[in-house]
Amino acid sequence: MEYKDYYKILGVEKSATDKDIKQAYRKLARKLHPDVNPNNKAAQEKFKEVNEAYEVLGDASKRKKYDALGANWQQYEQYQRAGAQGPFQYGNGQYRTFTQDDLGNIFGNLGGDDAGGFSDFFRTMFGGGFADASRGQARSRRGQDVEQALEISLDEAYRGASRIVQKDSRRLEIKIPAGVKTGSKIRYVGEGYPGSNGGAGGDLYLIVQIAPHPNFERDGDDLRVEIPVDVSTAALGGEAPVPTLKGQLALKIPAETQSGKIFRLGGQGMPRLNDSNSFGDLYAKVRLVLPEHLTQEERDLFKQLAELRKKS
Repeated sequence: MEYKDYYKILGVEKSATDKDIKQAYRKLARKLHPDVNPNNKAAQEKFKEVNEAYEVLGDASKRKKYDALGANWQQYEQYQRAGAQGPFQYGNGQYRTFTQDDLGNIFGNLGGDDAGGFSDFFRTMFGGGFADASRGQARSRRGQDVEQALEISLDEAYRGASRIVQKDSRRLEIKIPAGVKTGSKIRYVGEGYPGSNGGAGGDLYLIVQIAPHPNFERDGDDLRVEIPVDVSTAALGGEAPVPTLKGQLALKIPAETQSGKIFRLGGQGMPRLNDSNSFGDLYAKVRLVLPEHLTQEERDLFKQLAELRKKS
């Protein structure tokens, strides 16, 4: 019977943390999953090995019991093959003979529920002994969750939208609620990896990423935008157009408005998630625009203004 080095199968060190083990398993499971490799028997067998390794190393109690024997398992296997009947030296130098009951005490009599669908090595160690390791039904296991990035525009985040996502051979229509932010998760129950032995499928989590907008900068539920204002409007007062995600507004500019002045337009920001009647604000920052390609008459007028300013 072949010894299974579960750490090697997952590609992690024996000192790996639970997080390291989980990340390694997810990476391999995505790569080797039967849905991704429908006609690749080698990948499917490797997928089974990876699942078995995670069954042990992803469970603290099983991992502890697996580590308890470690490399001594190989020595004990060779000892058995040699037909030896006497005591076997184990770990601390004390001699003893392993029996089926001994292994059950070391690794726990977990019953056939954990053994179904796994290797002989797994069933021997975790199925309650040699003789009855293959009995019982396989324990149902929930499928792993799947995370997938979903990029949308700021306009889609403002109004809400729908997207079609290809899932295996099926097409899922994804509803995107108004007000989502970068990092928001949209959950679809049962659309992750399938479960085994009748277990429920995992969930699909779409991680929203909002693409940059050419005009607006988002700050939570608020929006920020720069508005160009010409010199005469800033000096004398008037109106300036302000873009919003639902249309253009006219903003009243008071006389003597300075460049960098910020105006708050209440309720013109993003809708709040799960509350379509509530909105953030829009902050419009004045950017003073100087005239270009001045005529001689315009230059003369600016000179006159400069002289007047000197006298005041």
